[in-house]
Amino acid sequence: MSSSSSSSSSSSSSDDWVMKATMFAATMVKETINMLVDEAESSRKRRKKSALCRDREAAQRHDHLMPAVHAQAKLLSVQVPSPSPSPSPTPTNYAAAAAQNDSYSHSPYAAAANAIHGMPNPNPAFSHAESLVSSSKKLEDELLLLGRNIKDHEENIEYLKTQISSLDDQITDIQVTLGKKHSSSPHMTEDKDLSEQATVEHIMQHRKSAASIVCQFKYDGAHDDHPTAIKDVVGVVATLGKVYDDKLSRLLSEYLGVDTMLALVCMTYDDGVKALETYDTEGAVSKSCGIYGVGASMEGRFNVICLENLRPYVGEFMADDPQRRLALVKPRLPNDRSPPGFLGFAVNMIHIDIPHLSSLTSNGCGLRETLFYSLFSRLQVYRSRAHMLQAVPCISDGAISLDGGIIRSNGVFVFGNREKEMDVRFAISSYLPENLVEIEKKLKELKWEKETLVETLQIEEPILANIRYTFEFKKQDFVRFMAQCSPYAAMQYPVPATPRRSTPR
Repeated sequence: MSSSSSSSSSSSSSDDWVMKATMFAATMVKETINMLVDEAESSRKRRKKSALCRDREAAQRHDHLMPAVHAQAKLLSVQVPSPSPSPSPTPTNYAAAAAQNDSYSHSPYAAAANAIHGMPNPNPAFSHAESLVSSSKKLEDELLLLGRNIKDHEENIEYLKTQISSLDDQITDIQVTLGKKHSSSPHMTEDKDLSEQATVEHIMQHRKSAASIVCQFKYDGAHDDHPTAIKDVVGVVATLGKVYDDKLSRLLSEYLGVDTMLALVCMTYDDGVKALETYDTEGAVSKSCGIYGVGASMEGRFNVICLENLRPYVGEFMADDPQRRLALVKPRLPNDRSPPGFLGFAVNMIHIDIPHLSSLTSNGCGLRETLFYSLFSRLQVYRSRAHMLQAVPCISDGAISLDGGIIRSNGVFVFGNREKEMDVRFAISSYLPENLVEIEKKLKELKWEKETLVETLQIEEPILANIRYTFEFKKQDFVRFMAQCSPYAAMQYPVPATPRRSTPR
């Protein structure tokens, strides 16, 4: 998933730090060695030139004093021996090799090589190079170790966040299944205002509507035979689904609106939609045929939804769910966290009676993946308006909040208060799964596992922050050390300011 770009970038940043530190160390060591080699060579040349100057001055003093010495010796009748030149030995091959080896062992290149390989340096003049290289290697090793620790802790934190996010999704699905996460009060199905019968009665109050005519035949036991015009009608939208909470019922009904809640739902186009309304030769609606022949007093327009013409949901379903809820991808904020206050998707919060769950259309689709997915799509439900507004970046198909907030799928924000309560609403379901005890036990286990991971995450994050601070501090020590060793480093790599440590909260 977008699972994962922030953590992978932070992990790669620590790798970049280590690589930069290694390259920087190699450059600094090379520059330091070259500088020391140049200084040693210049010193050797100066000493050689100084020795030549001293020999020349001695020869000049000798040439200047010798005439006087000879004069004094002549007076004293003393013979002054002439200086004999020092013999120039002819070195054998062994002597030449020894002289060459001795020259190399005292050269700056041998000193640098010994320092790099950790060998003792026979020439004290280059012990400084050995010390610098050893110190830089120590700092480099410390940076490499800290970089590996940063990467390990980043991977641990990324794993913990992934597991917590997965547990959040599982907990949300189970709570939606139980109908408890958004429920603010116990179920009161015996209350007339929340019962399925109350929904039908509110529909019947719209006397001149197509929905009231359908309800007369669908829910009134006095009518055993259904007219041909409405045989293919599955029902009215408001009667085909239930929810677990009165507050959610009011919000979803308001989101759809009265016209949609009173819409008729047909199975097919030929036997259902076409049978509801016919036209005369001039294109006018025939008042004696179709649904008008059943209820002559019907007025106004009405909506009809044809299931076989809807584009159904294509995807997976929740495992082991008798309600066949859709396995929709949970929303994620830009930081890859689940938005706080997210309760679930509206399409999965609708309870559907068993006969309407599957095999309604010729393709074997049920009401959830056809009708309700078409009406709600990925409409999200949040606990409060503040939570909903905070999650705007990850809302694509609208959202509602239990305190009355509404964002429609086209990005329209609905403000203000309801002037009039919706009279046609979804009924309240009292359904509970058969394996209720097992589901609640699993829910407790998932919550306990999540709490354990959260505690581990709270331990890991301060440790990572401390290691990162130490890494930055050591990196600046390394830069200062190399800058002091080489004028080139001082010009090319200015020393940054020491970071101010922030205490993790």
